[in-house]
Amino acid sequence: MAVTIRLSRQGAKKQPQYLIVAVDSAKKRDGAYLEKLGHYYPRAKTAKEKIAVNSDLVKKWQSRGAQVSQTVGQLLKTVAQ
Repeated sequence: MAVTIRLSRQGAKKQPQYLIVAVDSAKKRDGAYLEKLGHYYPRAKTAKEKIAVNSDLVKKWQSRGAQVSQTVGQLLKTVAQ
């Protein structure tokens, strides 16, 4: 089972909200996930409200061999700054 850390879309039409999740790479984008690692609200007013990530859980999954998607990787770089 290959694990990927990626976004899962939530929210209504034209009101996107994304969960940052650890999921089996064979699963659908919005399917069942193993663990929620954070959230991303692109329409939030302030930068602080946009992204919230539990860094400890991300590191735990990466140590287990989980691959980070390109989009989530860019978001994590933004949080680290």
